[in-house]
This record gives sequence, C-alpha cells and structure tokens, in this order.
Amino acid sequence: QVQLVESGGGLVQPGGSLRLSCAASGFTFSMYTMSWYRQAPGKERELVASISNPGGSTTYADSMKGRITISRDNAKNTVYLQMNSLKPEDTAVYYCRATFGFRQYWGQGTQVTVSS
Repeated sequence: QVQLVESGGGLVQPGGSLRLSCAASGFTFSMYTMSWYRQAPGKERELVASISNPGGSTTYADSMKGRITISRDNAKNTVYLQMNSLKPEDTAVYYCRATFGFRQYWGQGTQVTVSS
C-alpha cells in the first residue's frame, strides 16, 4: 500500500523556520521525482519545490526561492523541505507528491501557519 506521510508542520512566527518531512512507503522511492506543493485557503494548489530521481536536480517556486531547500534521503525513503524566513503568506497546507511517468501519489498534507 502506497503511503506518503508528511510531518513537521505547525505554528511559527514570521521569520522562523520549519523542516517538513515526507516519509514514503509502498513504491520504489528512489525512482520517483518528489515534490512539495502548497494550498492556501481560497487558492489553487501550487508547486513549491521538486527534486528528481537519482540525479537530484531541483526546482523552486519563485515565491520561495532562496528561503527553501528540498532534499531527499533515498536510504530513508524520505524527502524534506527546509523553510526559512517564513512569512504570513506562506501559510498553507503543504503536500508531498511522488511522480514517475503516469504514476502519481499524494500525501494528506501538513498545516503550516505563520503568524505572530
């Protein structure tokens, strides 16, 4: 059974940091491109960052570039999103996604709230 389980979300003050984790199981993690998306209330889901399979090339949304780092540990079947200098507009549910060809899987999301 495929599972993507996000963790690490929570309430943080503006300027703070969070590290999100997404633990994967039920598929060959190392073959998949892993991505983080976010969806704020009333807005469409948007890509935040992605990291390819073994090559490890990364892409970042312009809105968060310079403040985030995506990484993966294929031995632990886990992808991470380090977020720094967080802003109130970063408040959203953050989702993990795995893709390989026509296959895609989504996690259930983790809430990130940036507020003083």
